[in-house]
Amino acid sequence: MLTHFDASGHAHMVDVSAKPDSHRVAIAEAYVNMRPETLELVMAGTAAKGDVLGVARIAGIMAAKRTADLIPLCHPLALTRVAVDLNPEPGKTRVHVRTTVATSGQTGVEIEALTAASVAALTIYDMLKAAERGMCVTGLRLLHKEGGKSGRYDATNDARAIENSERDHVD
Repeated sequence: MLTHFDASGHAHMVDVSAKPDSHRVAIAEAYVNMRPETLELVMAGTAAKGDVLGVARIAGIMAAKRTADLIPLCHPLALTRVAVDLNPEPGKTRVHVRTTVATSGQTGVEIEALTAASVAALTIYDMLKAAERGMCVTGLRLLHKEGGKSGRYDATNDARAIENSERDHVD
């Protein structure tokens, strides 16, 4: 049985060497809610610190690649794909962050996708904080994962995930 505790009850990194390689994909999302005038800076490309979405995209990619350095007991993985999609939603005055991470390995990429989404969202906040400190990063969650022993997960089929999403998103 795989566990993050050894026989003495101490935390350790799980040995995944006996697990077969398989294609694994995870998708995560987050939102950065802001005032309409702040979102306009993003969309016009006139934020004081420059290209908010371009920098956030690179930050998310870099974060996915460095997840094992940030999250204790997380395995370093050779990622085969990292995509960070950033979509301004003017009608909701927010930026939707969606990340997709893939590997062919012995363990999943859910934490890498979540880390990429959170760092991209925090980078958006950092680049815009001079214009608005009251922005709110919300809705960080796993949307989808496939591959590995535990199989497929879709948040759209998870009643609790849907309930949490509806509670946390004010449209």
